[in-house]
Amino acid sequence: MRDPKESIRAKALEVGFDAVGFARAELSAEARANLAEFLGRGRHGDMGWLARNTDRRGDPRTLWPEAATVIVLGMNYGPDHDPLEDLEHRDTGTVSVYARGRDYHDVVKKRLKQLGRWLIDQWGGEIKVFVDTAPVMEKPLGQAAGVGWQGKHTNLVSRAFGSWLFLGEVFTTLELAPDDPEGDFCGSCHRCLDACPTNAFPAPYQLDATRCISYLTIEHPGHIPREFRAALGNRIYGCDDCLAVCPWNKFASRARNEWLQARESLNRPALAELARLDDPAFRARFSGSPVKRLGRDRFVRNVLIALGNSGDPGLAEVAAGLLADGSALVRAMAVWALGELDPARLAREAARHRGGEGDPDVRAEWDAALAGQEGPGPGSPQKDS
Repeated sequence: MRDPKESIRAKALEVGFDAVGFARAELSAEARANLAEFLGRGRHGDMGWLARNTDRRGDPRTLWPEAATVIVLGMNYGPDHDPLEDLEHRDTGTVSVYARGRDYHDVVKKRLKQLGRWLIDQWGGEIKVFVDTAPVMEKPLGQAAGVGWQGKHTNLVSRAFGSWLFLGEVFTTLELAPDDPEGDFCGSCHRCLDACPTNAFPAPYQLDATRCISYLTIEHPGHIPREFRAALGNRIYGCDDCLAVCPWNKFASRARNEWLQARESLNRPALAELARLDDPAFRARFSGSPVKRLGRDRFVRNVLIALGNSGDPGLAEVAAGLLADGSALVRAMAVWALGELDPARLAREAARHRGGEGDPDVRAEWDAALAGQEGPGPGSPQKDS
């Protein structure tokens, strides 16, 4: 009789996955405790979905009682160059590697369903497939299945693919023997912790998402606190610093799935062009990309911060052109960017725009920029008086 695991593993590689592992449909007490501490400290910020359904997130069998085995699949999305090189081109934007190709949810889920249909046809049972769309703690399951381990940056690290793996899961009612869990091969290395521009790691293996650039530029819906803006540099969607410096990336390779390879238009796009996108142009440009889910206003908010960090006074005209934008998020960051690039121009524009500004956060941004202060502005933590 054929070995179901080896048959499933071979089929998974055939349909496009790069790593395959098997784990019991359960999570360790340590994984559940880590989740509880993360939420208890409020380190999830605005990501309320993380705090919902914690019982299901912490126990796969609460999510689906019939599940016996979790097949963890990894798909390589390795870049074709070091993404940290893009940070040196200050007049362009840096998009996180994972978002430069097609939306990975679509790419991975299509292949999960393909594998799942084959699995039922060949081996029976029932299945459910997940790719970052349900309360599934993917990284602890990935470690339990031997696909990789959670590094000190809290992301999964693979000895074969470094820090560049998308994860998806097939839950099945089939009883399949688990693989050996992966060990922790971080050793004494702490490059990922040292690389973080905003000091988002309180300790190894702990993340404060509220300080993370990926959270601030993607998940956070409001004004980005003033204390973090300079650290964003030209990162306009996500941040790869902690991933890119991992020594295990020396074994990584470029994504073999062409849909996950970077679009040319997302490799160092010009900030001036991106800042001028209206909503229809934004939607058209990022069709099929995870960037589209961000929405035009939050995206241009990020672009304007990068514009202000560019050090190029020639881009002041772009920021000035958005002082009357329909979005308060955009207007506030246009004020900040113009103040960084051309304070004299900002003072002249104040006569036209400041007096009629109806949004209190934008008015506070005007006040802070005109005063040339580094104190509280929109989005900054409030101190008790």
